[in-house]
Amino acid sequence: MDTLMLSRLQFAAATFFHFIFVPLTLGLSIIVALMETKYVRSGDEIYKRMAKFWGKLFLINFALGIVTGITLEFQFGTNWSRYSAYVGDIFGPLLAIEASVAFFLESTMVGVWVFGWDKLSKKMHAAAIWMVAIAGNLSALWIIIANGFMQNPLGYVMRNGRAELDDFWALITNPYAWGEFAHVLTAAAMLSGFFVMGVSAWHLLRKNEVDFFTRSFKYGAVFGLIFSVAVALAGHAQGNLVAKLQPAKLAALEAQWKTEKRAPIHLLLIPDEANQKNAVEALPIPGGLSFIAYNDINAEVKGLLDFKPEDRPPVTITFWAFRIMVALGTIFPLLAIFGWLKLKRLTEYPLYLKAMILAIPLPYIAIDCGWAVAEVGRQPWIVHGLMRTKDAVSPVDPSQVAISLAAFIIVYAFLGAIDIYLLVKYAKKGPVH
Repeated sequence: MDTLMLSRLQFAAATFFHFIFVPLTLGLSIIVALMETKYVRSGDEIYKRMAKFWGKLFLINFALGIVTGITLEFQFGTNWSRYSAYVGDIFGPLLAIEASVAFFLESTMVGVWVFGWDKLSKKMHAAAIWMVAIAGNLSALWIIIANGFMQNPLGYVMRNGRAELDDFWALITNPYAWGEFAHVLTAAAMLSGFFVMGVSAWHLLRKNEVDFFTRSFKYGAVFGLIFSVAVALAGHAQGNLVAKLQPAKLAALEAQWKTEKRAPIHLLLIPDEANQKNAVEALPIPGGLSFIAYNDINAEVKGLLDFKPEDRPPVTITFWAFRIMVALGTIFPLLAIFGWLKLKRLTEYPLYLKAMILAIPLPYIAIDCGWAVAEVGRQPWIVHGLMRTKDAVSPVDPSQVAISLAAFIIVYAFLGAIDIYLLVKYAKKGPVH
């Protein structure tokens, strides 16, 4: 493999590992904040125990997530130096704000929250966890604005052979970035809801702390239900933007080869990328793709064959990642609705509780598939329409990247194993009396 492919694999591996931790941090911090707020308002000690129990799982995930995120920024210098030189004037300020403002605030408030029990007033302590939740989500916002520039570059001028920042307001109000932010946040909240429901289900199966975990399950069910619907709506809105700004990505994620009006969605479809056609194409919904893309069943959808071969994204990966994400996305609301309806009699449904334990990894898979659609579907561009990925890679020997890639996989696999081990250990241990 050449330096380009190895660098892409390294960044993809680091991103996927990092995103094992990020969404749970974003969503669980809000759930813990809501539990502690309930404790402050009601004075009911069980909500304090809930905030402490779920807060401990949040802290384990937060601590390990930091380590995996730091290396991503280093890769812009080691593996993507030409990209950094080209857009560093734009990317640099965004990453600096994220680290020095949002992440710094989040980390500080985490310390206040951990060591502030019985030292701060109830209200001040609850305010600390709310600051953690707000700062964590603001941190995600700045990162996504940076990614939004890669998807839809705005607020720059070309000067001296590089993109330089010209309009900071245009950069931070990029509609693609805000749509992406809404999609990521709703997905993170949904994932956290399923995490809380899954852990609670494990304890409810064993009749352990039934009141505690039934109340916890309720928080998870509310999050799981509301945000599994919200993430679908946010995804649809983002799909409209993709159709407008990145039509080749839209064509790839639906394996749409020919330009046509009233373009259908096929319920059964297998793309044949090598021969630039679909090997299987059945059960069409007339106008389905046109409607999803443009909210108009008669709209024209541009097919892949009308893009130059060198401008097309990889179809197979983009297509299957999108299909897996959507398929899982249809399951989540159904599971959450059932849990909500049976909330008072959850222990009478052991099969459902077992299913909810098994469902814990599914939102992670759906989210990583979503990122695969966003990033693989953007290819061959690293900055859409502005800079190709092959022109962004560092002039280094492939062996250097291969060695660091192997090291990343080993270290990240170790960290991932520690994270899962600690989460399982303390989740099974249950709340402290």
